[in-house]
Amino acid sequence: MVIITVKYVSFILRADNKGEGGIMALMALALREAPENSHRRGIIILLGLFGAALFYGDGAITPAISVLSAVEGLEVITPTFKPYVIPITLMVLIGLFLLQRRGTGNVGALFGPVMMVWFAVLAILGILNIAIEPRVITALNPLHGLSFLLAHPTLGFLSLGAVVLVVTGGEALYADMGHFGARPIQLAWIGMVFPALALNYFGQGALLLHDPKAIENPFYLLAPDWALYPLVALSTVATVIASQAVISGAFSMTQQAMQLGYSPRLEVQHTSGQQVGQIYLPGINWLLLLAVIALVIGFGSSTNLAAAYGIAVTGTMLITNVLAYCVTRWLWKWSPWRAFLGALPFMLIDIAFCSANFVKIADGGWFPLVFGLAVFLLLTTWKRGRKLLYDRQVQDAIQLKPFIDNLGKDGIGRVPGTAVFMTSDPDDVPKAMLHSLKHYKVLHERVVILTVGVLDIPHVTDAQRVSVERLPNHFWRVRVFYGFMDQPNLPEALEWCSEQGLEFEMMDTSFFLGSETLFASHEAEMPFWQEKLFIAMFRNAGSAANFFKLPPNRVIELGAQVVL
Repeated sequence: MVIITVKYVSFILRADNKGEGGIMALMALALREAPENSHRRGIIILLGLFGAALFYGDGAITPAISVLSAVEGLEVITPTFKPYVIPITLMVLIGLFLLQRRGTGNVGALFGPVMMVWFAVLAILGILNIAIEPRVITALNPLHGLSFLLAHPTLGFLSLGAVVLVVTGGEALYADMGHFGARPIQLAWIGMVFPALALNYFGQGALLLHDPKAIENPFYLLAPDWALYPLVALSTVATVIASQAVISGAFSMTQQAMQLGYSPRLEVQHTSGQQVGQIYLPGINWLLLLAVIALVIGFGSSTNLAAAYGIAVTGTMLITNVLAYCVTRWLWKWSPWRAFLGALPFMLIDIAFCSANFVKIADGGWFPLVFGLAVFLLLTTWKRGRKLLYDRQVQDAIQLKPFIDNLGKDGIGRVPGTAVFMTSDPDDVPKAMLHSLKHYKVLHERVVILTVGVLDIPHVTDAQRVSVERLPNHFWRVRVFYGFMDQPNLPEALEWCSEQGLEFEMMDTSFFLGSETLFASHEAEMPFWQEKLFIAMFRNAGSAANFFKLPPNRVIELGAQVVL
């Protein structure tokens, strides 16, 4: 009630970034009023990145524990199935990840009806068992829980590590806001999902009051024997759908990280011609599959995996509280006391859940922490390395305007056509241009200095996509803007330049890109091992030409060596 219904559905869903949700979108909102190079900005970025890293850990555990727990229903039918639970689980999971390249559009049409049947079945099973043992309804009285905590404080605290499993998925609910909108999520939760879950949990409680031995598997034992086979099948399908949502969330999170500059370019495949958000990232897909297979084989059962589950979820939820406080305090201009008192109840609850889960570190809770820390290290290394590389390039940079003014005096020849030089700093001469002059001794008759900027909003309208500035000597400066959820397509964006006086003919246009080879230095600002890690990431990053959808036969890459 408190974490999902009150915190997420009623409050956090209001913190939308132009309709988008999730911890990266929330971080972008929190940064909007943070001064550049301030301590506050640095702390917000670190918290947001660590929360995103924990989400990846959750993305690995959720498919493993969900599908495994569903398939374990076969053991309830007969112990004969026990040796086949792990192989069947792995086959289902491998099939799920193999289908990712086909996209979720066609399968998605079945998601709604299947989930409606699933929640209806949950509610019916709960009602049938509540009718057998109706005194379970007295659990609505919070005094029962309070008296239990007072009588058994240690056991009550430790039990929170198991209770937290009922709120897993709350962060994914917020992250999916951009796909459905806040209002449909609120209506679906209050009108169907929450009542069905509450009835089912009370039904399990009633079953245990009636037959304590049912603790072996209280969910499947809610159903009569004849319904077990269809229930296992329905549970498996439902958990695959739930896993699909988390995997898609990992793809979306990675795309946001790339756009915001925290991840190297990775291959992004579009799986739908109509829905922009339906994407597939092969690298992330196979990484998650390997992690999921390792979890299933390594832990062997959903009970063992439950020990690993919870830390990533509660950690992300706790960080969401802190970022939400920053949004209410500085973006929404709440008073300090109002923002603090609004966040305090949720903070205390999440701290209690998070600390209770820390006792499970030795039993498997280490996995999401190690996985999350590894992702966090990669994200921060990439961002810091890119800043270091930028600083190295700026040291030797030549100002663009004096260069253009002196161009006519140097007698440099011009050849027909348009050259587009991509650069991160529109005020300096691109390195690729200097190398082109060095080798070819000429410039094209029309030169475009192109800079791509990513704003802290999800999407930029086409009308605001480009900014064109005319410079002397047939030079143009073009800025292209994207939101952190937009898919870059430079040829398409450059078509909008015609409205500002700059026409492009793609068959007469060449795109010049810099291609740096990096070398580590013991005198750099980063530790030597981190430099090596950044260089390895840089070397394996995806092609800029592919990322920006540049025509392959119109791209020229000019190399340079840079010592960090």
